[in-house]
Amino acid sequence: MTALHELALRVDEAARNATAIPQITDELPNLGIDDAYAIQALSIRRRLERGERRIGVKMGLTSRAKMIQVGVDEVIWGRLTDAMLLEEGASLSRARYVHPRAEPEVVYRMGRRLAGKVTALEAMAAVEGVAPAMEIIDSRYQAFRFALPDVIADNSSSSGLVIGSFVKPSFDLSNLGVVLSVDGMPRQIGSTAAILGNPVRSLVAAARMVAQWGESLEPGDIVMAGGITAAHALSIGEYVQTDIEGLGRVAITVGD
Repeated sequence: MTALHELALRVDEAARNATAIPQITDELPNLGIDDAYAIQALSIRRRLERGERRIGVKMGLTSRAKMIQVGVDEVIWGRLTDAMLLEEGASLSRARYVHPRAEPEVVYRMGRRLAGKVTALEAMAAVEGVAPAMEIIDSRYQAFRFALPDVIADNSSSSGLVIGSFVKPSFDLSNLGVVLSVDGMPRQIGSTAAILGNPVRSLVAAARMVAQWGESLEPGDIVMAGGITAAHALSIGEYVQTDIEGLGRVAITVGD
């Protein structure tokens, strides 16, 4: 087994068993971005071999402020599987995660194949639906400490997602109001403009970046466009809801 396979096993087991692990970059301070993506791909392959099915991708660091904060000029991405899906309105088991947080997002559903360098118009022409969503992000690293390669290796922190009802993408998504509330009280307020100025730019980036790894966005795939507000740390007993202007709402309850 190669070193990358061993690291993929480590992050996969951490996610599978909800256990915290030391930072990879503490052990390998020179770990590069390409190696981090290779670890991610290998860890996801283990999930697929267990019977999970790939359903799309998530985009991360789509806020300009976050990109500046971590010193990068490109978004990151991770892979989604059917085992990560949570039923809208259902209960999330807190015990399945290490440091779970919820982020309000816009999600695209593809109607046609998309890959490589595309324009915003070409990207939207391939979309059959958009919906409100929340991503459950969960770094598996001890003390919630990590560098960028750690995050990418850990599937860009993606752990779960809950999606509302899809509608036709027949209106402008670039500046919709967003409210994340907890037990009926607003906790985060923002706009879809926080996603690279317009969420379609995240979709364009997704098509380009997956192609670099020999993959594509296929009909039926979903693309989580990126966090709109700061993430909310989840506690048992909370009812967490996201409302997006013109798109609707999506909610979960946090259980044991």
